[in-house]
Amino acid sequence: MAMTDVLSAEDIKKAVGAFSAAESFNYKKFFEMVGLKKKSPEDVKKVFHILDKDRSGFIEEEELKFVLKGFTPDGRDLSDKETKALLAAGDKDGDGKIGADEFATMVAES
Repeated sequence: MAMTDVLSAEDIKKAVGAFSAAESFNYKKFFEMVGLKKKSPEDVKKVFHILDKDRSGFIEEEELKFVLKGFTPDGRDLSDKETKALLAAGDKDGDGKIGADEFATMVAES
C-alpha cells in the first residue's frame, strides 16, 4: 500500500514542503496539513503500517528519522533533535518506540 492510497498526493507535497527547512518539523502541524487528523482510525493505522518499515509493529527511532520519506521519497531526514522530540511526544509508555495505539493518540492530539 502506498501513502497516496490513504492521503492526497497534493496534501503530502504541501505538508512535506512546509517542513523542508532543518529543525522546522512540527508533528502536530504536519499531521493536520497532510490530512491525517481528519482520517478514520483505520486509515491512521494504515499510515502507521506504511511508516513501520521493518514490520515490527512499532516505529522505532531509526524509522522516525525517515518519517517524511515515508510520506514521499523526496522528503528530508529529520535531525537527531527532531527525531528525539517526535519520539518523546509519541512514546507514552517509555519503551523507546511508538506503537500503533501511541501513533493514533499522537494524531488525535495534533
